[in-house]
Amino acid sequence: MSFPFELNGAEPGAVQLARVLGGYGHFTAMQVRDGRVRGLDLHLTRLATSTSLLFGGELDLSLVRGYVRKLVAGQGALSVRVLIASRSSEEAPVMEPEILVRTGPPHEHVADPIRLRSVRYQRDLPEVKHTGTFGLVHHSRQAVLAGYDDAVFIDHSGHLSEASIWNLGFLEGDTVVWPEAAVLPGITYLLLKERLGAAGVAQVTRPVHPRELPGFDAVFLTNSETVGRPVASVDGVALRNDPAAARLLAEAYESVPWEEI
Repeated sequence: MSFPFELNGAEPGAVQLARVLGGYGHFTAMQVRDGRVRGLDLHLTRLATSTSLLFGGELDLSLVRGYVRKLVAGQGALSVRVLIASRSSEEAPVMEPEILVRTGPPHEHVADPIRLRSVRYQRDLPEVKHTGTFGLVHHSRQAVLAGYDDAVFIDHSGHLSEASIWNLGFLEGDTVVWPEAAVLPGITYLLLKERLGAAGVAQVTRPVHPRELPGFDAVFLTNSETVGRPVASVDGVALRNDPAAARLLAEAYESVPWEEI
C-alpha cells in the first residue's frame, strides 16, 4: 500500500521537496482514525506557535486542516506528519511557511518494557518539535549499539528531562510525577495531564534526579504512538513496574474525545 504526501496541497517535484526538507522547520505527528484525531486543537496550536517562533509569521490553520483532510479521506487508520518549512531566504524577517503533509501506516501502543541508557544532553529549543534531530538519533543509536533500547536525557542541572522521542513520567504511590525540566510538551503528555487532573489524580511537577529512579513504583514513556510504555531499567538498574500505572494512563487517554479534522 502506498501512502501519499503533498506539499501545499499538491504532489511536489523533487527540487521542491529537497528545498523544503533542507533542515529548518518543525512538525507535529498524529494518529488518525477515520478522519479523526485526539488532541487536534493542541496539534494545531503547536504548529501555529512554532511557525511564529521560527518563521516570524502566521500559519493558516484552515489550510493545514484542509490539506490533512484531503489526504486522510477514506483511508481509515493512518499516521500523519505535518511539516512546516520554508523556501524563503533565512535572512528574511518573515519566512513564508509551506505545508508538507505525509501519511504512513498506523502505529498502535507498544507495551513492552524498554531499557534506557542515560546521557547528558539537551536539545536546542526543546519546547519546539523541530527537525533538528541529529542529537536525538545519535544518542539513540549509541544506546542501541551499547545494548540498550534507547536513550534518556539528563539536563545541565543533572536532572532527568525526556527521552529521544518520548516524554518521561513516574508513578509515586497514587501521584503521577512529571520532571521539571526544559522538555518538548508532547501532545499525549498534555492530554494525559488534563485528563488525569479531570479524574482527580494527584500530579506534581518537580526536578527528578537519576538516583531517585529505584524509589518510584513505575517509570514510563509516552508519545503520539504510545501511552505509558514501562521503563524496565536505566543504565542497567532494574526499576519497578506497577501495572497500576499502565491502567491509570490508559483510562485517562481513552477518555480523550476524537476530533474531526
